[in-house]
Amino acid sequence: MVVGGAEPFYRNGLRFSCTRCSVCCRHESGYVFLSQKDIRILVAALQMGYNDVIETYCRWVPVKYREDRLSLQETAGYDCIFWKDGCSVYAGRPLQCRAFPFWPSLLVSPETWSQGALSCPGMGTGVLHTRDAIERWVSRQRVEPLIVRRS
Repeated sequence: MVVGGAEPFYRNGLRFSCTRCSVCCRHESGYVFLSQKDIRILVAALQMGYNDVIETYCRWVPVKYREDRLSLQETAGYDCIFWKDGCSVYAGRPLQCRAFPFWPSLLVSPETWSQGALSCPGMGTGVLHTRDAIERWVSRQRVEPLIVRRS
């Protein structure tokens, strides 16, 4: 992820260990955008039909003019629809959840990483993730296309 010839700020890796605090899953509105692969994994984890998973657990979110993306629903209290004293589909959770905090939006600069760390106690502590490992997460997020509906 070298931009303009400059080395990324995380060239020596970044520390992160999930503390299972669930801050990323609860109490704040957000979107967990889904790919076809995410839905297939959820179908298997939930032992439901493809359309049933979408109708029961998903919503369409407008992101651009005449374009919506499929996202997980959230509860009235802004918890992820799968939060039940922990992630009820942890083994089958979407890529966006598995890749956290190695999202392109958090890897722009040391400042964006630090901003994310203000709400996530696991960022900046624990296991050292190498630059290669981080870039594999970023690459996976770029190659798995999100489900889009155009109107």
